[in-house]
Amino acid sequence: MIKVNKYFEGNVTSIGSESNGKKFTVGIILPGEYTFPTDSEEHVTITLGKCQVKLLGLDWVMLNQGETIIAPPKVDLIFKVEDAVSYICLYK
Repeated sequence: MIKVNKYFEGNVTSIGSESNGKKFTVGIILPGEYTFPTDSEEHVTITLGKCQVKLLGLDWVMLNQGETIIAPPKVDLIFKVEDAVSYICLYK
C-alpha cells in the first residue's frame, strides 16, 4: 500500500510504503524551514540537491546529495532548504 503525506501546505510531500516489514518514505522538500518531530530512529538521505539540517542542541550541518543524517527518536529534525531537494527516509 502507498500512502501520500503532505505537510506545510504541500511544501513537503512524500509517499510512504513498507518493504520486508520496514517503513520508508520518499519525498520532495520545497524551499523553506521545516521542523519534524521523530517517533522512531530515522535515516534521511538526500537523493538530489542539498539542504541544511539541525538536531536540537547541535549546529546546522550541510547535507549534500548522497549524504545521510541519523535522527534518534523523540527529537525535532529541522530542515532549511534553499532549492527543492528530494530524499528517502528509512524508519528503524
